[in-house]
Amino acid sequence: MTTWSVVGTISGTSADGIDLAEIETGGTTVSRFGPAETVAYRPETKRRVLEAAAGKGTRRDAWPDLARVVTQDHAAALRNFLDKHGLRPDAVVFHGQTVWHDPTAGETVQLGDPQALANALQVPVIGDVRLADMAAGGQGAPLVPVYHQALTRSPVGQDRQPLCFLNIGGVSNLTYVDGDRLLAFDIGPGNALLDDWIRHHGAGDYDAGGAISARGQVDETRLRQALEHPFLGAPGPKSLDRYSFSGAFAEGLGLEDGAATLLAFTAQAIAKSESLLPRVPRLWIVCGGGRHNPVLMGALADLLAGDVATSDMFRIDGDALEAQAMAFLGGRLMAGLPTTYPETTGTALPVVGGKLYTPGS
Repeated sequence: MTTWSVVGTISGTSADGIDLAEIETGGTTVSRFGPAETVAYRPETKRRVLEAAAGKGTRRDAWPDLARVVTQDHAAALRNFLDKHGLRPDAVVFHGQTVWHDPTAGETVQLGDPQALANALQVPVIGDVRLADMAAGGQGAPLVPVYHQALTRSPVGQDRQPLCFLNIGGVSNLTYVDGDRLLAFDIGPGNALLDDWIRHHGAGDYDAGGAISARGQVDETRLRQALEHPFLGAPGPKSLDRYSFSGAFAEGLGLEDGAATLLAFTAQAIAKSESLLPRVPRLWIVCGGGRHNPVLMGALADLLAGDVATSDMFRIDGDALEAQAMAFLGGRLMAGLPTTYPETTGTALPVVGGKLYTPGS
């Protein structure tokens, strides 16, 4: 079987850095896991990305220039990454920076110029990874489930199915795997509401170790009302923008009580998703930044019927997973295999996503 060295890149809606990871794949399994790291955006790039995503200051007429800046930051990060590790990949997957995602309107915007990146690196670049799915009637997200399924073909969880991969980033999403059955959807808020709350109160960029939340008391009345949001009970496939949910229901609470209430909302929204699945998962493998919050992990362990474990316990790099997934999607494109399915994004038919940009084209 032909295999390729592919480098995947992605930057989440928190804009906390560019994740990079290299794998070798033929599009069905991973034959080798290469290096991975995260490189910070330049501070000015991060500021502009956050403003654009929040709809503040940077409006759509400024997006082309921001796309140029995002591409420059990726080019610099990739040059250093490739040189540092002596990599000569067959392709780089450039997800770009999401600043807008509205599947009901058929719109998704990932800023960046794949052709300019290919020219700068002199390496083929795969971009536009969400567009074909949305053109076929899909939600354009989540994209990672096909990679999650590939991971279960190793000893990871083969005897623990049905299982869920639970990614807790800005939003939370899951992939349900039961043999050949694959189902995926965005659940609700992940870290975003709590991060925003902590930042708004000048207490840092996030609740490190859940220390602030742990000192607070949950406002049960506000929590119950927030959990009535119709999205939480809607069946998948479904997807969210980072700003689809608001933490305004916590306004008026103190720093610690608000943090505790917002964390409880994230945990209980995830727990509600259990009822939307064909069978109750025996195992939840938690990926993304949320797995580093022991208070959130403890709440999930209490609320979910199955066992809750971090991806690291299965020797899966939870910080590199989404960049690895982008690389895997690149391998799928090169092999002519689907990247999304009706059961993961709601597309009409399986879709081969992405577009190849060659240097000098």
